[in-house]
Amino acid sequence: MAGSLRVNLSSSASLVLLFLLLSFSEAREILVGGKSDSWKVPSSESDSLNQWAGKMRFKVGDFLVWKYESGKDSVLQVSKENYVNCSTVNPIKEYKDGDTKVELERHGAFYFISGAKGHCQKGQKLIVVVLSPRHGHTGISPAPSPANFEGSAVAPSPTSSATSLQGGLLVAVGLLSILVF
Repeated sequence: MAGSLRVNLSSSASLVLLFLLLSFSEAREILVGGKSDSWKVPSSESDSLNQWAGKMRFKVGDFLVWKYESGKDSVLQVSKENYVNCSTVNPIKEYKDGDTKVELERHGAFYFISGAKGHCQKGQKLIVVVLSPRHGHTGISPAPSPANFEGSAVAPSPTSSATSLQGGLLVAVGLLSILVF
């Protein structure tokens, strides 16, 4: 009886561990700002999309989704320099369809600004920092404080939850190995 109990616990423990690992690696579709009408000039600094992004944890393979009125606005993926200067000249990519979906295909920072005239200068911009899958960090310096760029909205530096996630997984594996053996 003890042998069959050990096999059942071992199988159950393996399934739980597999489920935990798979749930942490699934790509997600993330609605920018958490709601459909978020891609707009913010009413205040606290309404900035960078405030929202600073609370999120983005992973390689996730998709950002923007909902906005086609023909009245657009989403431009730009360089850091063009982000800081609100330059719409020579964007990396330009999206105008009103239902934009962008894959975050690498770790590091992604910079987005509005293509509507004057909107970026009024704070309609977004920095998304994608965590490194290997180390749980980006390998880039934290974003500068908003005071460094007059009139711009810059994301606060993200705090990594990867350390606590790794610790939690180690505890789970340790407990499972105790149950199995």
